[in-house]
Amino acid sequence: MRIREIFCGLLLTVSPSTVGAGEQMTMKVSPEVAYAPADLVVQASIEADPENRAIEVVVDSPDFYRSSLIELEGEFAPRTTVFRLRNLPGGRYVVTARLLGPSGQPRSTLRQTVTVMSPNEMR
Repeated sequence: MRIREIFCGLLLTVSPSTVGAGEQMTMKVSPEVAYAPADLVVQASIEADPENRAIEVVVDSPDFYRSSLIELEGEFAPRTTVFRLRNLPGGRYVVTARLLGPSGQPRSTLRQTVTVMSPNEMR
């Protein structure tokens, strides 16, 4: 019985997070480690709120920068927004998602680091 309790606890710990009470946004970036050229998927889950106006995702490293801004329709916006980044070169990236309010002010900001290994690092 103890093993089952531990297993259930682990599942709850590693399962993808969902937006809950008090959270305006969650973000999941996958994979966290990849080989170049890498495709990344950034999934942002947003709590429905009339103040939500846009979501901005930035992928940044010393040698690479890409950003995307998607307008939201407040509480009528989709709960999940997915960004796909293709053919990223090797490097360490900081992925930032910002949920923006009516006058462009950040309502929520999340960051995650991702490593893309270049062919030279694989030897």
